[in-house]
Amino acid sequence: MRVAAVQHDIVWEDREANFARLARQVARAAGAGAELVLLTETFSTGFSMTPGIGEPEDGPSAAFLAAQAAEHRVWIGGSCPEIAPGEELPYNSFVLAGPDGATHRYRKLHPFTHGGEHERFRAGDGPVTLTLGGLRITPFICYDLRFADVFWHAALETDLYVVVANWPAARRHHWQTLLQARAIENQAYVVGVNRVGTAGDGTEHTGDSRIISPMGELLATAAGSETIVLADVDAAEVAATRDRLRFLADRRG
Repeated sequence: MRVAAVQHDIVWEDREANFARLARQVARAAGAGAELVLLTETFSTGFSMTPGIGEPEDGPSAAFLAAQAAEHRVWIGGSCPEIAPGEELPYNSFVLAGPDGATHRYRKLHPFTHGGEHERFRAGDGPVTLTLGGLRITPFICYDLRFADVFWHAALETDLYVVVANWPAARRHHWQTLLQARAIENQAYVVGVNRVGTAGDGTEHTGDSRIISPMGELLATAAGSETIVLADVDAAEVAATRDRLRFLADRRG
């Protein structure tokens, strides 16, 4: 499967502006043969905690993803603030839309307490693993990357981890190192998709999006500008790596 990580800037709290900008980039990714297109965390609003920023499930951001999936015949995902029925606070929800009209969700497990996200967003209940074209995909969102245990627990059912983020430039070394570590220790592909540019709260981002092999090799990388990172991933390569180096069987806990 060809995966595209769309490394993009975000117009602060302006969904329509972001939809217009991202539609062009999704078209480019699809034109390059991508079957799975990944946008960043909070791709339509930026990492905003303004009261009222949430939208209903299947609101404008999910509708944008569904429309792009249908138009380009791809799977496409990114996170957005979604309020579940009967709730008041939104989840930071990764929405994955398919060309067949299917929609799947993962809700961020670890709100970023250092930035106050826990006061504005609900925490999800657990990891979600999806199978697309024989490839088992487990998505996570930004701060989740720091918690190795949830990656470990999903490892045997995962060929590809996806991490969508608004990771700040001040801790870019952590982002790069932890993505590579998650690939190496779980013998799985990892795709990290991070934004670029300056957020409305002044936070700087340098992207550093990357696709990493089950052996921890960098298959494709990007630095600080808007671009698309592409690589082909194969579930058979994950199985072969784990068969050749049977490290996961020795894991305890």
